[in-house]
Amino acid sequence: MDTSFILNEFAEEREQYFNAVAPPIIQTSNFAFSKVNDMRAAFSNEYSTYLYSRGLNPTVDMLRKKLAALDSAEDCLVFNSGAAAIFAAVLANVKAGDHIVSVQKPYTWAQRMFNDILPRFNVTTTYVDGRFTENFEKAIRPETRVIYLESPNSWDYAIQDLAAVAGLAKQRDIITICDNSYCTPLYQQPIVLGIDLGIQSATKYISGHSDVVAGVLSGSSQMIERIFNSEYMNIGSGIQPFNAWLLLRGLRTLGVRLERISATAEKVIAFLKGHPRVERVLFPLDQSFDQYALAAKQMKKAGGLLTFVIKADKLEEIETFCESLKHVLMAVSWGGYESLIIPGCAGKPAEDFDASDPAQRMIRLYVGLEEPEYIVGDLEQAFTKMQL
Repeated sequence: MDTSFILNEFAEEREQYFNAVAPPIIQTSNFAFSKVNDMRAAFSNEYSTYLYSRGLNPTVDMLRKKLAALDSAEDCLVFNSGAAAIFAAVLANVKAGDHIVSVQKPYTWAQRMFNDILPRFNVTTTYVDGRFTENFEKAIRPETRVIYLESPNSWDYAIQDLAAVAGLAKQRDIITICDNSYCTPLYQQPIVLGIDLGIQSATKYISGHSDVVAGVLSGSSQMIERIFNSEYMNIGSGIQPFNAWLLLRGLRTLGVRLERISATAEKVIAFLKGHPRVERVLFPLDQSFDQYALAAKQMKKAGGLLTFVIKADKLEEIETFCESLKHVLMAVSWGGYESLIIPGCAGKPAEDFDASDPAQRMIRLYVGLEEPEYIVGDLEQAFTKMQL
């Protein structure tokens, strides 16, 4: 299915809403019935019709169909956060006594689920260096039910060979789940590579405007319906119609935004690689990246999220750089119109700073929609302030 068709037309039955170009927001909590038998049927199978907007809603359904098509998946659910999508995907596929194999350093709330919540129900997790497929094979136990992936991750961009891990898991009847927030379905399709469930934070590129928090979970019709009837409905974490409408709006410009961001990122990377205060730049589709060949094989492009290691002997130098930026904002997340940074040292107490550890001198930079010269100019003046 053509991407432009999915983004602009697919699942939009305009004749049902006055041929309006923009889809409506069906801002209702519930739906009425004229026949008792119709209500009876809705009670028996809420996944088949509209009953209550905690479950299905027409505006949300337009979004679901588009996102599933972009993922080349049979179906999907949209949650009110990426963390909720992760929680439902994992919880739906484990029971007491089961085991999970996860990549090292997954998204914060995935790791807290693995470390703090699931052990209360006797579900254990083994973390492995996912850059090497054999590490997954070594960690699998008879009770392993899920392999959790994040490719690339959002700091050092470690990549897993998704097709190889999917093949290994299918041989053992293990469910694979992959967080695809970094790439979006436009630049990588885990389900096409054999992964069972694809996740993405729609807060990021799908929204594109830093005004919605949402998560997407895509997979087979059978799996998605099972999750809908259990975790999705019980937790009550479905997205609301207005936020779904904002994401529909964001999809209209997804392709052009990603193209612009990717092109600008190349220019910013070139600047950083040539700067004397930069030790190293990490970006999956830069030829200096350790896993460049695999990235080029399973990713079309890499968007605007990158990391550079700044040369600094003191914490104050890094803080001066970050606090001297005039236009690049210091904030979490990525994928919006605005450029953002996060210094790795912000994740540790100041007294624990160790300049010999490159991870503590990492700065994650998201390149937004500004002109490249605007971003580079701001970085340059902040580097200059470090030297004063």
